[in-house]
Amino acid sequence: MNLFVRRFPTLDIPRIFTITESAHRIHNPFTPEKLATLGAALRLEPGTRILDLGSGSGEMLCTWARDYGVIGTGIDMSRLFTEQARQRAEELGVNDKVTFIHDDAAGYVAAEKVHVAACVGATWIGGGVSGTIALLRRSLHTGGIILIGEPYWRQLPPTEEVARGCLASGISDFLMLPELLASFGHLGCDVVEMVLADQDGWDRYEAAKWLTMRRWLDASPENALAEEVRARLTSEPERYSTYTREYLGWGVFALMPR
Repeated sequence: MNLFVRRFPTLDIPRIFTITESAHRIHNPFTPEKLATLGAALRLEPGTRILDLGSGSGEMLCTWARDYGVIGTGIDMSRLFTEQARQRAEELGVNDKVTFIHDDAAGYVAAEKVHVAACVGATWIGGGVSGTIALLRRSLHTGGIILIGEPYWRQLPPTEEVARGCLASGISDFLMLPELLASFGHLGCDVVEMVLADQDGWDRYEAAKWLTMRRWLDASPENALAEEVRARLTSEPERYSTYTREYLGWGVFALMPR
């Protein structure tokens, strides 16, 4: 799910995100290769049950169902992304293994315990990392794995202005990687694996939005959001390359409750 979305009262995400990321299959800085690396690292077996809160367009569940035979349920509040996830499941021939539900994932608990409970890039649903881990634990089978996708500072921003340039509200929004890893221990979890995004992944996540925005503008010049999209397309390449690309990291961390 998109890194910078926060909760909204209506059961959908703001239209600007479904415009800028409508061509994305993965709504975070992971590439398909990184998703495959993560699946292999988790040693997934056929029949593994997975719950994915903030499942976006479903690429993780769909490709893992195809490659490893997992059984998954994804919950996402974007109508567009949920429909794209269902189409992806059909395309890969795994719609008998995965289910995608359009709903608010906040507070969602699986009816049947799962082996992997994931929230990859949407920890706002639990009010942050701590609340999201607590929520995921309610669905987790004994001995299961929690997956958390979360940003961290690659290098500490020198000023609050630089942090805001990374689309954070301030430096305190994120931790450095060692501090983030230590924080999982403070929450009663062992870190048992991690896969980190690289700069190519960040480029694919961010730069792909620019072509999508330009094509949307060409097709929808009179749309009420055209001015906002134009402003983003004009400013984002410089903002991203100046701030996010230099300062912000992102990874998926596999945790097991102690």
